[in-house]
Amino acid sequence: MGGKDDPVILVVDDDESHLQVVEKVFVREGFKVLRAAEAVRALDLLRSEPVDLLVTDLQLPGMNGIELIKAAQVVQPTTEAIVMTAFGTVERAVEAMKEGAYDFIEKPIKRALLLKSARRALERRALLAENDELREALSHMRAERVLIGRSEEIRRLVEMVRQIAPTHATVLITGASGTGKDLVAQMLHQLSSRGGRAFVAVNCAALPTSLMESELFGHERGAFTGAHQRKLGRFEAADGGTLFLDEIGELPLDTQAKLLRVLEGGTFERVGGSKSVQVDVRIVAATNKILAEEVRLGRFREDLYYRLNVISIEVPTLAARRDDVPLLAEHFLRLFTAAHGRRVSGFSREAMAALCAYSWPGNVRELCNAVERAVVLCGQSVIDVGDLPAALGAGGGEVAPRVLSVPVGTPLESVKRMLILETLRMTRGDKRLASQLLGITTRTIYRLLEELGDEDR
Repeated sequence: MGGKDDPVILVVDDDESHLQVVEKVFVREGFKVLRAAEAVRALDLLRSEPVDLLVTDLQLPGMNGIELIKAAQVVQPTTEAIVMTAFGTVERAVEAMKEGAYDFIEKPIKRALLLKSARRALERRALLAENDELREALSHMRAERVLIGRSEEIRRLVEMVRQIAPTHATVLITGASGTGKDLVAQMLHQLSSRGGRAFVAVNCAALPTSLMESELFGHERGAFTGAHQRKLGRFEAADGGTLFLDEIGELPLDTQAKLLRVLEGGTFERVGGSKSVQVDVRIVAATNKILAEEVRLGRFREDLYYRLNVISIEVPTLAARRDDVPLLAEHFLRLFTAAHGRRVSGFSREAMAALCAYSWPGNVRELCNAVERAVVLCGQSVIDVGDLPAALGAGGGEVAPRVLSVPVGTPLESVKRMLILETLRMTRGDKRLASQLLGITTRTIYRLLEELGDEDR
């Protein structure tokens, strides 16, 4: 990109006088500035020029600022963005931030605020760039053992992946958001004969409809405004390897038809072209939607659904493999202590008990984020409950209770023993936490364990 010493800023505004004002602010500070009066021209520049920061007006003809940011994330994913907004459109600016903008500035623009926001955005981008090598190393570390866990659920999943990977069959991966469907796709690729070739991932939900076909199938020169040269799509980039279509349920119906043709014959035409392109690509798709229901509602093609669903793999929720939480937490701890340069050696018993007791509605992704947050905020060598998100703290959040089923007529002493031992298992042997959960004293725990013959627990 533009580099730390010479950042490149693209300013987009259909108001020529305002465009000149903002351009001068950045030029006087030594930045290299590109300018555009409309989104189409901005996209043209993004396709041909390295851009560190996009500063765009919210209201633009044809494509608004939010749509431009979405498109920029596809063309240049590392580009940061700031939105300029007029009075009364702050809600839209907040929406832009949800879509990936770093900040928003209200008009009339104040020079100091604009420069402060721009420098912070560029600093954030520089930090991310500095961590690229480390993140790549961590990615390889994750890839060595993509699916981490010892639970029966994860063992069955790994075994199924190992059986399927050597084949050429199309695979549909289902499961809730955050369960690790992308990691299953990577493992399928790595264990196949295509493992040494490209693995190309496409998030169908993140691709703007206007760019969808161009990104997947490429385009010819002159296919649309701004298409000054031929561009190869993701299918050609994945030739000989694997194309992972994440969030396949978000694919528009017209694009679904073209995808079906590729699956059936391995050929397609670039946008604006008439020549058939032949590719050898294994398709792995993933979705958190129930595609059969989407077919019933007319939002997904039935023929494409059956073509994708040759082999289906369902990734279990983290709640369904709760025994893997400690192992995953330790794994993420190692990753993020290295990534952030922190010296954190582990979790306190109370913190680990909170992690194990939580229901994890956001699945592995939520656990990953919680551990990263804890590593960053931790002020000592061990992560404690206070370093975890509030939902995981005592009495907070959605905690899925452990259920202990006991047949009617079971002797009371046996029930007592089962309840104490199960609670201790959940707290990983922490008698103080177990006593708090059971509403009894720690001394009572020790006394009851001694009576039950478990004084060594």
